[in-house]
Amino acid sequence: MHGRHLLIAACLALGGPAALALEGDAKAAQAKTSMCMGCHGIPGYRTAFPDVYPVPKLGGQHAAYLVRALQAYRDGERSHPTMRAIAASLSEQDMADLAAYYSAAGGETQ
Repeated sequence: MHGRHLLIAACLALGGPAALALEGDAKAAQAKTSMCMGCHGIPGYRTAFPDVYPVPKLGGQHAAYLVRALQAYRDGERSHPTMRAIAASLSEQDMADLAAYYSAAGGETQ
């Protein structure tokens, strides 16, 4: 399988056709990251609601994975109440933009 075909196959496997629908704009996401930084921007941060657990790192994650995770929170497939509320407020373009931003961030961003 060649590069582009492999990427398309991976996106379809990870997030279905919606993962391919929008091109994310990392620059546009800079104005949208404030809702993420309160938890994901603090190295070593642990939540206290609904349970105590480490907040996952976003920087360096694959864009398709991040979009699919946000869609899963929005659709109730993932149950964290705060993330579900945040994801419900995002458009598909917002999700794509944030995924582009964090996937390009490498290991620098929590």
